[in-house]
Amino acid sequence: MQHSDNAPVLFATHSTNSGHVIGEMTLNAPKSLNALSVDMCQLMSEQLTQWQNDDKVMAVLLRGSGDKAFCAGGDIRKLYDSMLDNPPLPNPYATDFFGSEYALYRQMHFYNKPIILWGNGIIMGGGMGLMAACSHRVVTETTKFAMPEISIGLFPDASGSWFLQRMPAHTGLFLGLTGALCNASDAQFASLAEYALPSDGYQNLIDALAQADWQNSSSKDADGLTSDARHITSQCLATLSQNTAVELKPSKLAQHWQTIKALMVSGGLQHIDALLHDDDAIAKLDSQFAEDKWTQRALATYRAGCPVTAALTYELYHKVKDLSLEQILYLEANVAVHCADNPDFREGVRALLIDKDKNPSWSRSLQDCLSDEGRAYIANHFNNPYPDGEHIFADWLGEQALGAQAVR
Repeated sequence: MQHSDNAPVLFATHSTNSGHVIGEMTLNAPKSLNALSVDMCQLMSEQLTQWQNDDKVMAVLLRGSGDKAFCAGGDIRKLYDSMLDNPPLPNPYATDFFGSEYALYRQMHFYNKPIILWGNGIIMGGGMGLMAACSHRVVTETTKFAMPEISIGLFPDASGSWFLQRMPAHTGLFLGLTGALCNASDAQFASLAEYALPSDGYQNLIDALAQADWQNSSSKDADGLTSDARHITSQCLATLSQNTAVELKPSKLAQHWQTIKALMVSGGLQHIDALLHDDDAIAKLDSQFAEDKWTQRALATYRAGCPVTAALTYELYHKVKDLSLEQILYLEANVAVHCADNPDFREGVRALLIDKDKNPSWSRSLQDCLSDEGRAYIANHFNNPYPDGEHIFADWLGEQALGAQAVR
């Protein structure tokens, strides 16, 4: 099975020795580093539904075309154009964009067959959402990941509120605030990947899956998942990675987690912000951390970043602690649609991707965000922007089920 080579997602199947098949989805927009579009999300969702109901399909592989990236984020050029038109809240295209993206993440998280990520190259933003939603994640020596929304005036969306919260030692909050660029070892430390293979090892992965014994993989666990297929996939990937040499750079998160945690629990956002702007205070806390070029780049990104994004990131990180994935996606949808109506996201995209002057004019300072008026402005992002009963995820669960914390 193969669709047109010009399609935004290519679908194929690989036969196994046991008479089953492995489905394959390839994001096919290499010029944009496989940036996610509405069409991509909808096509993947439809194909996943078909494969879910096909007993011959044992697992699904997900990769990006080309060698540079798995997926560098969402395709926000059309979203930017829609914001220039100043549509009334909620922006119809923003609803389509975030609605299709978040619905795909939900479908993947609850999928009843293994989804294996080939996480080669750049993985950012929307690509991180796909990565987090896969049941089995493979990284390579070329893997570079980040949540860089602080630079474009959005927030770590794409289920970022869910997976950043689950990283150890508050490293997720640091990554959300600084957009720090991480590697394959960082992904394993942060519970975003389980396996590592060399970047030229994709065919070996397919061969290993083809040779696995899928004969007894149809039993279901209590959640309806094909538990044996999941276990067979884990065993196959573990054996392959253990028998394949790959040289990864050490993890900066593992090296610096104690200092990162100390910074992130030092006080409220105002205190954290003051520390992140104070080179002397950071050097006093940990000179090795302060002198690391990785740290310096992360701090520079934070200092030039959008204060509203910092406030939203901090608020979301603490607000979602006890929420379910669906509650978090509901909440992120509210915040994302409000961001598409407010000035900073539009200005951030303009400065970074349109005019490329990298000199955004943010709407307010962090101190403004922490004033009474600023706090009300930040809080308004969490409100449901849709009329009663018309929320894009109204069919998932009602507002009553979400709880007051999620919809305030």
